[in-house]
Amino acid sequence: MSVGQRLVRWGGRAARLAGRSVRWAVRPLPRMWRSAEPLDAYALVHMSSAAGDALVTIALAGTIFFQLPVDQARVRVAAYLALTMAPLAVAGPILVPLLDRGGFRRGLAFAAAAGRAAAAAFALTHTSSLLLFPAVFAVLVLSRIHGIVRNGLVAAYANGPERLIAANARLSRLAAVSVAIASLPAALVTKLGGAPWTLGLAACAYAGTALLAARLHPIRAVPRVAVAERPSAALRRGRMPSLRTSAAGMGALRAAQGFLVVLVAFALRREGAPAIWLVLTALAGIAGGVTGDLLGPRVGSRLAEELVVLVSLVLAGLAAVLVLQVLSLPTLALFALVAGLATETGRLGFQSLMQREAPGGLHGRVFVRYEVAFQLAWVAGAFVPAMIPIPLRMGIAALGTLSLLTGVAELIRDRTAPRR
Repeated sequence: MSVGQRLVRWGGRAARLAGRSVRWAVRPLPRMWRSAEPLDAYALVHMSSAAGDALVTIALAGTIFFQLPVDQARVRVAAYLALTMAPLAVAGPILVPLLDRGGFRRGLAFAAAAGRAAAAAFALTHTSSLLLFPAVFAVLVLSRIHGIVRNGLVAAYANGPERLIAANARLSRLAAVSVAIASLPAALVTKLGGAPWTLGLAACAYAGTALLAARLHPIRAVPRVAVAERPSAALRRGRMPSLRTSAAGMGALRAAQGFLVVLVAFALRREGAPAIWLVLTALAGIAGGVTGDLLGPRVGSRLAEELVVLVSLVLAGLAAVLVLQVLSLPTLALFALVAGLATETGRLGFQSLMQREAPGGLHGRVFVRYEVAFQLAWVAGAFVPAMIPIPLRMGIAALGTLSLLTGVAELIRDRTAPRR
């Protein structure tokens, strides 16, 4: 059999597999549409939102926004990392009082989607103009708002605290499926029609998200905290002592994730590795995240959420130590997969713990505080290899050591701390 015939056969098999995967992914959608479960209605909102975000990312990949030479743009990359913090700085103070009052959450979900639809529609006519940047900034701000509001909606819609990890994992899996389904036609549309066409698809996806948000089940407003029940000064700032240990672990996981992404990108370019290394490493990290979504509920049913976060941190550290024995493309991809698995499993554990522990009437300040803290940790981790040329082996060794030390130290502190 010739090479051409083999390629045709493999292509046919891949097409059939993709078709079966799409049918498997969309089969539950009619049932979710008809379902009386509040979480099913929100799952459709989250899927549509994730598809819109993916379309915007693909559209921008063909514009000047991401056309920066990696090996000559350290200062610009650092500026971009700072830009990723700006949306939360803008959105946070607005969200706190509205999220604290539970009745506003549906309206926030609708407004975030409608605003992104308008911003994407504006951006599609300004892809060659500097006006593209404020439009993209608006999409980033509103996407952050959607992510924070999601915490409040899941906490309200999940049927009991014991279902939080399973609910968060299910939403993440559905979002991954939605992104995969949207990415294939988006890449083709971008190739044939350019970024404006893809931004038009994103505007349609966000408009659909807004319509789906209008169907969300009502949430009872949370009464304001009475004078006799005023929270402590720490809680008024959104800090919860019961989350301290797991928050430290999750912050370390997010910092390690940002460090690894930028370390690999710069190191592979600087060391002249083939571009396929970076692509395969990124795909392995995504696969690890999806695996974490599948395993998270099973792990969460056997371990407390605090331990899920800290064990994930130790797992990431052990993987870094092991990959140093033989640093090659397969081991680097395996490390990225384990790191993605650990980070996603830890995220699910902390997210569920936060949603369960945050007191009624104070959800907004708790959700915003920790989201800002973890985003800052990611940026801080990414900033180091962006500004300092760190060899890949040295960076992975430092990452593994810090992850292990932090995970073990927090586990010991959690086991020896006096119980309230």
